[in-house]
Amino acid sequence: MTILNTSFDTLYQTAPFSKIKDEDYLPAFLHAIKEAKAEIDSITNNSEPPTFENTIEALDFSGEQLDRISSIFFNLNSAETNDTIQKIAQEVSPLLSEFSNDITLNETLFKRVKAIYDSKENLDLNTEQKTLLDKKYKGFSRNGANLPEDKKSRLREIDKKLSQLKLKFGENVLAETNAYELHTTNEDDLAGLPEGAKEAAQQLAEAKGKDGWLITLDYPSYIPFMTYADNRELRKQLAIASGAKAFKGDTYDNQKNVLQIANLRHERANLLGYKTHAHFVLEERMAKTPEKVEHFLNELLEKAKPAAEREFKNLDAFAKDIDGIDILQKWDGSYYSEKLKQKLFSLDDEQLKPYFKLEHVIDGAFTIAERLYDLKFEEINTIDKYHQDVLTYKVTDTKGNLISIFYADFFPRPGKRNGAWMTVYKPQYIKNNENSRPHISIVCNFTKPTKSKPSLLTFNEVTTLFHEFGHALHGMLANTTYPSLSGTSVFWDFVELPSQVLENWCYEKEALELFATHYETGEVLPMELIEKIKASATFQEGMQTLRQISFGLLDMAWHGQDPSSITSVKQHENEAFENTKLYPDVTENCMSTSFSHIFQGGYSSGYYSYKWAEVLDADAFEYFLEKGVFNKDVAKKFKDHVLSQGGIEDPMILYKRFRGKEPRPDALLKRAGLIKK
Repeated sequence: MTILNTSFDTLYQTAPFSKIKDEDYLPAFLHAIKEAKAEIDSITNNSEPPTFENTIEALDFSGEQLDRISSIFFNLNSAETNDTIQKIAQEVSPLLSEFSNDITLNETLFKRVKAIYDSKENLDLNTEQKTLLDKKYKGFSRNGANLPEDKKSRLREIDKKLSQLKLKFGENVLAETNAYELHTTNEDDLAGLPEGAKEAAQQLAEAKGKDGWLITLDYPSYIPFMTYADNRELRKQLAIASGAKAFKGDTYDNQKNVLQIANLRHERANLLGYKTHAHFVLEERMAKTPEKVEHFLNELLEKAKPAAEREFKNLDAFAKDIDGIDILQKWDGSYYSEKLKQKLFSLDDEQLKPYFKLEHVIDGAFTIAERLYDLKFEEINTIDKYHQDVLTYKVTDTKGNLISIFYADFFPRPGKRNGAWMTVYKPQYIKNNENSRPHISIVCNFTKPTKSKPSLLTFNEVTTLFHEFGHALHGMLANTTYPSLSGTSVFWDFVELPSQVLENWCYEKEALELFATHYETGEVLPMELIEKIKASATFQEGMQTLRQISFGLLDMAWHGQDPSSITSVKQHENEAFENTKLYPDVTENCMSTSFSHIFQGGYSSGYYSYKWAEVLDADAFEYFLEKGVFNKDVAKKFKDHVLSQGGIEDPMILYKRFRGKEPRPDALLKRAGLIKK
């Protein structure tokens, strides 16, 4: 037994990160699995007749210690990993998968659950209890409880293998990201790069004991180079390196992993009586069927493609006009788009960055949350952290009641995967009349402060921070009884609504004036720049929409059909991209082998949900615009009917309760400039 197996004797029962050693994890998991099994046995072997309380409720609150250890360990495996942690993850994942199967394939337990489910009409259950019962029953039936023994055994094998393959996929992508460096000692190679990006590249080189400048595949290094560097040949090198991650036929190649994951998911779905993995997944989504997802994506494609082709033609002509570029390639896209944007709107990220000092943006997000939802954020340094860069906050309401503990981790480092995400160290729930509050974290990869400048964000990074903070609010404001229905435990195509809706405040004058001040002079972002931000918001929206649609279609191509005849990952991907292609194909590149969202994360058959949620968020924000972006009544409705409700009811019911009607795509299409206002 380790410190992880005890009740944390810390302020607010937060994780004691500094006291946890890597070698603690495996014994902690083994002990917690044993404890959780004992809890399941006590439910299964209960001599009393099955009731909602002694079976369904008891199940939901079981394994609390195991869940807590898992959340700490796997979050660190993404944000602060090392070889030891990765090795433990490979060892532990099959054990957790096996334990999960032990529950869902436990016949005696399923009989108890089914007995309650079959008599639910005679039980006096509230809405949340009905949802929990439905979820628990489906958790068994959708995971093999009704299968004969031989098929249950095969299901266990598949789940064990999938848990290992998904981890390996992510490890390969991280290893490839960390392995590549573009090192130069010739300053001319950096022509066009902003001073801040050059200084950061110099510091990266210094940190590795090298002269000159270092560019990596981490976003804060990669994106500025692709956007501003005049050296087309070096942009090409970097773009190909990024696009070739885990697609080089070497130790870290993911092609076999992709094919195995897709085939095992398909076999698993078939075992359970579903046509494809997408049919299995989408049964528990707002979209319900692959056909509806494909119809949704193709309907958007019909609206976006003409605009995207027009925008691409303009970009192509612009690149030809100013630099004589014959064929516009993928490594030219960001570079010439930025130049065209500057020409059309006299606006570029370097102009805006001085107004978006990271600390100011964080304060701005907090102020907006305070004005909308009556929250107070207080930075406290008495909470243990897993890395010195992590910031910790106590979140309270206006009466001083604890709402949440909040962690924020903003800078890249070798043990941290790329991208941005929100995560939970402890969920909210109500037990023994006590409302146990959540511990929420957001993780991003922004440019670190340099010797001469603080961390200054691009506007895109500002919206990323607000996006993840929107997820965090969904977790913080949770107010449900059961942990499995709390916070972001909602249908996957609903989970992006709180995050995407909050991005809208980044474009509003009333909100920007709260935090967009020059880091040196304190000057508020000038009105003309705010107008330009709004005017440029729909710049190349057709191309952006087409890009997102292409990712959704690729996801469905892997999961919405039988993948057994696919032999070439690259060829299959090209076929999926055929209708959305703008740039020439790059032979050395393949997206699928590093598409972590669908092969490692939880977005398989769910990538469409970003666009789906955009329809919801545009419609929801239209309501705020009608009444005022800081309107307390609308904010209260959103908090009461969406943010606090977790997954206690069908999301469309919750949404209609907030909005008074179903969402329509018109608000999104208008906002994107794809149809006339």
